[in-house]
Amino acid sequence: MSGRTDADVERGDGRRPVAIPPAQVDRPAVDVDPSAHRLSRQHRSVILVLMVAAFTVILNETVMSVALPVLQVDLGVALSVAQWLTTAYMLTMAVVIPLTGFLIQRVPTRSLFILAMSVFSAGTLAAALAPGFGMLLAARIVQASGTAIMMPLLMTTVMTLVPVARRGLMMGNISIVISVAPALGPTLSGFILGQFGWRAIFLVVLPIALLTLALGARWLVPVADTTRARVDLMSVPFAALGFGGLVYGMASIGEAAEGEAAIPVGVLFTVGGAFLLAFVARQIILQRSDRALLDLRVFRSSVFSISMVAMLLATATMFGAFVLIPLFVQRGLGLDPLQTGLITLPGGLAMGIASPLVGRIYDAHGPRALLLTGALLMSGSLWVLSTVSAATSTALLVGANVAIMVALAATFTPLMTAGLGSLPPRLYSHGSAVLGTLQQVAAASGTAVFVTVVAVAATAAGSDTTEATGTIAGVRAAFRVAAVVSLVLIPAVLLVRKPTSAAPSGVLAH
Repeated sequence: MSGRTDADVERGDGRRPVAIPPAQVDRPAVDVDPSAHRLSRQHRSVILVLMVAAFTVILNETVMSVALPVLQVDLGVALSVAQWLTTAYMLTMAVVIPLTGFLIQRVPTRSLFILAMSVFSAGTLAAALAPGFGMLLAARIVQASGTAIMMPLLMTTVMTLVPVARRGLMMGNISIVISVAPALGPTLSGFILGQFGWRAIFLVVLPIALLTLALGARWLVPVADTTRARVDLMSVPFAALGFGGLVYGMASIGEAAEGEAAIPVGVLFTVGGAFLLAFVARQIILQRSDRALLDLRVFRSSVFSISMVAMLLATATMFGAFVLIPLFVQRGLGLDPLQTGLITLPGGLAMGIASPLVGRIYDAHGPRALLLTGALLMSGSLWVLSTVSAATSTALLVGANVAIMVALAATFTPLMTAGLGSLPPRLYSHGSAVLGTLQQVAAASGTAVFVTVVAVAATAAGSDTTEATGTIAGVRAAFRVAAVVSLVLIPAVLLVRKPTSAAPSGVLAH
């Protein structure tokens, strides 16, 4: 571990070095004066800017959930093709995020932030000007390349600066941001689609992104030492082809069901699996000399490993709900995009309200009761949604969605806090990268699988059925699959416990 307790870093304007005081050393809450857990004003400013950036990029990610049916008609593509606007976005993040563990340790915080937000802003402008589906898809990939850096950067910064006794509360505050954005996304998207068309969605996000970029360039400073490590060039294509092949295979199941798959699904899974194994083997070799692109020693922590498995399951079911509810409401019940957004809005707001309370409960009592409650509530809500029909009321949809979002608040904050908190500080950036990578793979896979189930079930309903009837049958089948998956989450969360000790949060070990 480094003998330094202060990080000598350049100023935000790059002219003179300043010393950022470390966070207080982690100790059990009962042994420490509460004043010792206060963050400095500078640390709070750093976290605030990163939270605003996270809100911006997540808002951009979620506006597509309502826009997909509109884009499908306007651009003249099948649903299995249109869903690539969300799947490719998440897939790109899954490919880029493994790089962030290295980037966070190699590039100063301010420089990395400016790079990420500049790329995101350029992609947003390109999306607004896209003449057709191909250019729009490419622009979404550029956006995702910037987004991929932001969440691991935020999580690593929080774990580095915030003492153990306040991490649950801070993660709860972060959950407000990452839940309000998905809540506003569909509603904002629905309103804009109804009034101005889909291009205006990106024109609304662009000024927010540029303002966030300006604030970060003004306020951000590095929060930890950087290293001179070099990126392993072999690991990058291994990760891209490994994660990319698997998720592409998932998405292609739907295209295969419609007879449109360009590459056999078996080939994609085989190639993806082979390259993913090569990536893992390469990282195991490189981490012996601390040169891994993604250090897999994070999985030596049983708490981290179990938390990641539970996070995979919860994320897959969450993104299934994000896609299925708007699809059911618009194509099954015939409601417009704005009405769809208003149905999903209360759930996100409820998650935002619940998240700080969840953080406080975690700090005081640990994760187990929260996780079990969240898993049971999520599973019960999905089973209710597996019974939807043309007679289903909007009140039931709103209530079920609120229950799922509250369940996610009770699940995500404890899993992230306990999982990352079980690691030594020198592995925070790699743990954040693993968390982000698995979340995106789960999200992309969940979206692809559930859309595929809808397509297959709708086809099986028969050619003599209407589109609405087929969609309802497909959504009902997809929710049933999600409900079955949620049953596995219940025993998994019972194995997660609160870390009993941690290294000093303000010192980054090397």
